[in-house]
Amino acid sequence: MVISSKLFGTTHEGKEVYIYELSNSKGMTAEIINYGGIVVSLNVPDRNGKIDDVVLGYDKLEDYENKNNPYFGAIIGRHANRIEDSVFEINGKEYRLNANEGENHLHGGLKGFDKVVWNAEIIKNSDGECLQLSYTSPDGEENYPGNLDTKVTYTLTNDNALRIDYYAVSDKDTVVNLTNHSYFNLSGHGKGDITEHKVMINADKFTAINEECLPTGEIREVKGTPMDFTALTAIKPGLSSGYEQIIFGKGYDHNFVLNVSGKDIEKAAEVFDEKSGRLMEVYTTKPGIQFYTGNFLSDDCIGKGGTRYGMRSGLCLETQYFPNAMKHKHFPSPVLRAGQEYRHTTIYKFSVKNL
Repeated sequence: MVISSKLFGTTHEGKEVYIYELSNSKGMTAEIINYGGIVVSLNVPDRNGKIDDVVLGYDKLEDYENKNNPYFGAIIGRHANRIEDSVFEINGKEYRLNANEGENHLHGGLKGFDKVVWNAEIIKNSDGECLQLSYTSPDGEENYPGNLDTKVTYTLTNDNALRIDYYAVSDKDTVVNLTNHSYFNLSGHGKGDITEHKVMINADKFTAINEECLPTGEIREVKGTPMDFTALTAIKPGLSSGYEQIIFGKGYDHNFVLNVSGKDIEKAAEVFDEKSGRLMEVYTTKPGIQFYTGNFLSDDCIGKGGTRYGMRSGLCLETQYFPNAMKHKHFPSPVLRAGQEYRHTTIYKFSVKNL
């Protein structure tokens, strides 16, 4: 793998942001900027060898800085997804975070990891070169405890996989739940919606939500519901099912309880697009994955090349600890103890499948 870089833009605070192109021997490329660790493009061949960009995004840095950016392609932290009432307790002490979705805390708050400029370094590994981004979140940022040293490493392998390795360590007990928020459309970004895509999620259960998309603590079986993706299943029928959970989320916006051991990198999901033949497999060390069908994208969102991204123009598969886990103690804990190392991996692997 080879990496090249060039200036992408300058933030409104005057910081230079660079774009890094990762390329492999199979013609696949990924472009990542050190603002928010954002995956700007992911160019992948279809069954006929045609290359398309399969992630939604913007052409300009100013659009990524815009408050209406729906987290396209970004690193999410310190805590991905929702924390109810923006509050949690560690060691008997209450921490009140910034609320940025009603009364709740979403995706790290007002200025999460998606909105900071990371230090970038190109380093050598067994695949050639990889991109390592690092950021130290100071004690009290967004009201989280502890100075948190974070590294996120992107590797594009020669078997057409984008591997993301997460590392963090804190000097105080804190909570950490990092993920990537890429929106995928395997037909190519801007080529219609994703409702004809088929999805498999390696999960027999999901965490039920309320009208605010907050997990209630109930872990519900997928069998016999539109949440059953235990085999490759078209997305569209479930969206129009009238199922209470779909109504609450305005589509799929749910955490699935993965059938994994939690000890290794294991398969979490697949997405298949019959039109292009592209297959994406998702592997992770995390216990959960958020399946989101772009329910809040709207026609006024203008993306790369002037493309208008409407509702359901892309889907997300965000590997994670369960949302709202600090309230529901039977969920896997996102607490990171002082000096303990947070190490997790997510892989998005691409191939083609013939009908």
